[in-house]
Amino acid sequence: MPLVTTGELVARAAAARSAVPSFNVITLEHVEAVIAGAESARAPVVLQVSENAVKFRYGRLLPLARAAVAAAERAAVPVALHLDHVRSDGLLRQAPDAGFSSVMYDASHLPYPDNLAATGAAASWAHAQGLWIEAELGQVAGKDDQPPLDAHAPGARTDPDQARAFVADSGVDALAVAVGSVHAMTTRTATLDHDLLGRLFATLEVPLVLHGSSGLPDGELVAAVAGGIAKVNVGTALNLAMTGAIRTFLAAHPEAADSRAYLSVGREAMARTVERITRVLAGA
Repeated sequence: MPLVTTGELVARAAAARSAVPSFNVITLEHVEAVIAGAESARAPVVLQVSENAVKFRYGRLLPLARAAVAAAERAAVPVALHLDHVRSDGLLRQAPDAGFSSVMYDASHLPYPDNLAATGAAASWAHAQGLWIEAELGQVAGKDDQPPLDAHAPGARTDPDQARAFVADSGVDALAVAVGSVHAMTTRTATLDHDLLGRLFATLEVPLVLHGSSGLPDGELVAAVAGGIAKVNVGTALNLAMTGAIRTFLAAHPEAADSRAYLSVGREAMARTVERITRVLAGA
């Protein structure tokens, strides 16, 4: 089916008090696995390509984006394409022609006035191109280029009053909030500040996004959606599934040389992870 937009999927989820799963992809195997898992769960999904993934692909956005568009157009469920954690204005400006309907512009590492100014300029440009735009306020720790940060430290979390002003002044369509999750966690032991999430949901009129969701147990994910999260970002969980499956396969088959043998195992493991998380978010 044709590509759909991230904005319509998130709006639909927010209206139903549910959340659309959004998975970060790095390789074609990631793309195929996310779509296969979503099809098994019979649910819409967002494919996300991060600025770090673009850097990994020699700084070229189009090869992976074109593959994602082609795969999405053949999917049996609605699929949207989202450009994630963009700090480069040059990369931002490639989004429309590459098939993306949305972008997460990340100036959260900057002091508040600079974050607001940069995000406001990005939102103005994005809207002129028909793009839906997400931003982040607060610090969801764990990115490779961030200094060490305690997700529970004072100042790390999103302040509701500041968030209200930020959304109004920047014009963004959704806000990623810092409520205790951490990027790149390899254990599912994080806990969220559900009281803060409730206050953010009551304060803001735009959909809320949760980053760092791989580190959350199922109960926390379900509670986050019940508390108002409408878009749930997942990346590390896929990499853990792929790497673990490939490691196990190669340990059992040290003679293996054809990359298709172990890549297919990794792809299947990721697809199962996508299906499981998607069903958790849907309450299945």
